[in-house]
Amino acid sequence: MKKNKIYLAVLAALGLMTSSCADFLDRADTNGNYVSNGFFRSEQAMYDGLMGVYNSMYMDQVQGFYMVPALVAFDHLTPMLLERTSDNTIGAGGTLNPDNAVVLYIWQRCYIGIARANEIISGAENYKAGFSAKAMEYLAETHALRAYFYYLLVGLYGDVPFLTSPVTTDNYDNEPRTPREQILDFLIADLNEMAPYLPWKREMSGRLNRGFAYGLINRLGLIGGDLDIAGKGKTYYEAAAAAAKKVIDEGGYQLAENYGDLFTKPGQAKADVFNEIFYELPYTNTTKPIKGHPIGYGQTSRIQGQTGRHSSLMFCDTYECIDGMRIDQSPIYDNAHPSKNRDPRFAYNVRMEGDEMTVNQGSVITTQILSCYKPTTQLYSFTTGEWSEVPNQDFEGVVSASWASFCNAGVGTINAKYALDTSCGISEQYIDIIVMRYPELLLGYAEAKIELGQIDQSVIDAINTVRRRANMPEIGLNGCVANETTSLSAQDKLRQRVRRERKVELMMEGLHLIDMRRWKTGDIENMYPSYGQPLIQYQYEAGIPYTTAGGESGVSLGLAPTDIPTYKAGREDINDIPCYDAYKAKLKVRDTNRRWEERFNLWPVPAQEIARTKNITQNEGY
Repeated sequence: MKKNKIYLAVLAALGLMTSSCADFLDRADTNGNYVSNGFFRSEQAMYDGLMGVYNSMYMDQVQGFYMVPALVAFDHLTPMLLERTSDNTIGAGGTLNPDNAVVLYIWQRCYIGIARANEIISGAENYKAGFSAKAMEYLAETHALRAYFYYLLVGLYGDVPFLTSPVTTDNYDNEPRTPREQILDFLIADLNEMAPYLPWKREMSGRLNRGFAYGLINRLGLIGGDLDIAGKGKTYYEAAAAAAKKVIDEGGYQLAENYGDLFTKPGQAKADVFNEIFYELPYTNTTKPIKGHPIGYGQTSRIQGQTGRHSSLMFCDTYECIDGMRIDQSPIYDNAHPSKNRDPRFAYNVRMEGDEMTVNQGSVITTQILSCYKPTTQLYSFTTGEWSEVPNQDFEGVVSASWASFCNAGVGTINAKYALDTSCGISEQYIDIIVMRYPELLLGYAEAKIELGQIDQSVIDAINTVRRRANMPEIGLNGCVANETTSLSAQDKLRQRVRRERKVELMMEGLHLIDMRRWKTGDIENMYPSYGQPLIQYQYEAGIPYTTAGGESGVSLGLAPTDIPTYKAGREDINDIPCYDAYKAKLKVRDTNRRWEERFNLWPVPAQEIARTKNITQNEGY
């Protein structure tokens, strides 16, 4: 007998929307909140159902993500960020196939969320004319969350089954893949219709606002515009720009004063941070069971935790120097001290050789001096108030760190975003995970206008608003900072600038995985292996005695002043793709089998779904 695991999972999920209202859809109600067939007629019923849809947003129960929220893990499936296993990046290491567990998991989680949303939207249809303003707000939130799930499906898989009514075995088994154009057009119209029922200002964290709904239109419009879906690229860009402009003009949003506050629990409690965030996944230690995550545990040293997620040198070198110029152009870039004189956001996102890493290990707070090159390092205990010399388990000569260390697996870097909060232990953190915030809309507005060729002061103002918070120099109408020269046209220079800002501001927030596909940069991002910091014999400072893992001794030669990446003219320059060929023999390297194929621009449809449904076809090349 044919079984459809997706549908069965959906049915199970519909009965378990939240721990507080389990199986409410299936039970008869004597208070008039619901009717037995699952329709929603009251404010309370709408709220209970909505909480179940919000619950579907937690996508972290998957082996490939090591229980890390998917929004954090997504960008590690691109060359910008690295997981610990070499040559395992989806789309570049041979693991992107119809049987991939992550590919199946995201598909399943999205359709479970869609099924929950559809049940509520359909059930409310006959009653919404009499809804209170609050009940309509709940309905609008449900529409926005459904659109988010479809945004992921369209961005990752392309054409997908498009269901807007309650899911049954019959309609799921027989539904073909709907062209992306139809899905985008429906969602943009639906969001525009429902957004006015949402407040610009949220009452509490963990709930979305009107900015989020318009932000989804911006995301969908940029996908449609960049891919010129159905030849309607201009129309989609216009929709993206218009939605973002409404947020800028009417939303009353401002950026938080301190970028780093966005990624700590105490910082997220501040009013200015709350105002910047449109929607976040809430985590807490005040309920049972506790809802936490271990992001910090995988983003520190072997001494303090584990090292499982890292920044590639490609991403590190995207950050400008404080003069606003890329490192190949800036006279103040020092390749012997690469973290100095950099965009201040660098320190909140990346830690590397010589940097301090302070974490709460659960019972003690410690600060370590990160080191790739020494068998011992310094560790400070906040309990004793003293520094001590300890064995360096990240050093390449330590057997236990032969691959799972920031020195080797991470080629000398550690991700810092979400890992610098000392208010809770790194094994079970309660920092909320951001889904969308105001800077994305500012940059999304600028990007759409740039692609339309409508470059005016509003575009520059949007980009500079993001840069000002980081204390970075402002750009002019040609995309340049003061004293910067370029051979690029103004449109290409601004295209470079806005794409760079999206990376340095928003990386590890789940956007670049789809950005890479809509920008069609997968081929150039994946054309080189992943390079890192210098090998021990070329460590940053010359004249330092060293001993390799194999016992070979010597004195560091250091890097030459000219050992700085180059950027080939054209697409590689515009998209900040560095070339290290001139001195690659001096650098740590991994992912030597990295490659790109055209089919990787879309994920495959899970093999399980191809086998169990009648009309779903596979993406080309799989």
